[in-house]
Amino acid sequence: MSQTPQAATNPGAASAPQPLPQYQAISPYKQGQSAIKGQSKVIKLSSNEGCFGPSPAAVTAFMTVANDLHRYPDGSQTRLREAIADVYGLDASRIVCGNGSEELIGLLTRCFVGPGDELLLSENHFVMCSIYGKAQGAKIVLAPEEEFRTNIDAVLARITPKTKMIAIANPNNPTGTYNSQDEIDRLIASVPRDIVVILDGAYAEYVEKEDYNAGTRWVENSTNVIMTRTFSKMYGLAGLRIGWAYGPAPIVEIVNRLRTPFNTSIAALAAAEAAVQDFDHVNRVVAHNSRWQVRFQDELGALGVHVVPSVANFYLLHFENIDGKSANDAGEYLRANGIIPRPASDDRCLRLTVGNDDENEAVIRVLRNYVNG
Repeated sequence: MSQTPQAATNPGAASAPQPLPQYQAISPYKQGQSAIKGQSKVIKLSSNEGCFGPSPAAVTAFMTVANDLHRYPDGSQTRLREAIADVYGLDASRIVCGNGSEELIGLLTRCFVGPGDELLLSENHFVMCSIYGKAQGAKIVLAPEEEFRTNIDAVLARITPKTKMIAIANPNNPTGTYNSQDEIDRLIASVPRDIVVILDGAYAEYVEKEDYNAGTRWVENSTNVIMTRTFSKMYGLAGLRIGWAYGPAPIVEIVNRLRTPFNTSIAALAAAEAAVQDFDHVNRVVAHNSRWQVRFQDELGALGVHVVPSVANFYLLHFENIDGKSANDAGEYLRANGIIPRPASDDRCLRLTVGNDDENEAVIRVLRNYVNG
C-alpha cells in the first residue's frame, strides 16, 4: 500500500520557496532604454555602446566560425588569451576571459566576499558591483566622491578589519572621470594585502592621458590587485558578451575553479581575438571620441549645461545652474525628439553616450532648443 507523501498532509506545504534573505534587498539591474513608444526611429545613447560597431576584422572572424557553432568553444580560451597578452605585453597564463567583464567581477566577489564582510565602493560605482556584494550577504560601504571623482582618501578612510574587497572603476561609470597613476599608486600602497582590489578598466582604451594606467602596473607588482577589461565598448562587441581579467596567478586560478567550463562562446572568442589586433579601428574610435568630448564641453558648456569632464565614451550633464531647467525635463525633451539618454542615479544628471557625427549633432541641436525654451 503506497504512502501519502508527507507534503500533501503538511499544513506548511502550500508555502512558497523562499530565497536567501540577502536577495530580497537587491533591486534588479536596469538596462538602458532602447525604444520610445510611438517612435519607429530613435537615437539610442543610453548604454555606452560603441557607435562604430565592431571592426570589419571582428565581423569577418565572427562569420568564419558560423559553421562551427555545433562545437564547444575552447574552454581554456588559449588563442584569445595569447592575442591579448601579445597586444598588451602580458603573461597569458594570468589572463582569464569571461561572459563580459561583469561576470568576472561577479566571480571574484563570490570567491573573496562572504556574509558579514564589507565591499568598499566609490559613491558613484558600476552598479553590478554592489549587486554582487549584496548577493554574497556583504555590507556595501560607499566612499563619497569629490567633483564626481573617486576620492582616494575617502576610500582609504573607510577600510576596516571587515573589508574584503575594494572595486574601483577607472575611468568611472557613470561619471566618466578618472584617477591618475599617482592616486592609484597611493591607494594600492595603503591597502592591506589581504584585501582584493579590482581595477575595472572597461573604458580604458578611450583614455589618452599620460598620467593614466589601466592596471597592469599594479597587477605586476602586487599580490592582491586584479584588473578587468571588456570588448563591449571600444571594440563594439557588447552583443557577444566577452571580457577579460589580468591578475596574480593565485587569484586567476581560483576564478578558473569557479567559472563554468565554457563561459565564453566560440563566436565571442573568435571576434574578440580579431578585434584586439585591429589597431586601425581602435585609433579611429579614440580620435572620434576625443574630438566630440571637446565639442560637447564647448557647445553645451556655452549653453550653461555643466558637462563633467569625461575620458570615456559617454558624458554626464547637469542642468541645475540653468533657471527652470532640470535633468528630468531635459531627458523628457530629448526622448520627445527621438533621443534616448540614461538617467543617472543622481536625478540631477543625465548620461549620454558619444554617438556618431549625426547623432551628436542632433543632441546639441535638441539641447540648444530645450535650454533656449
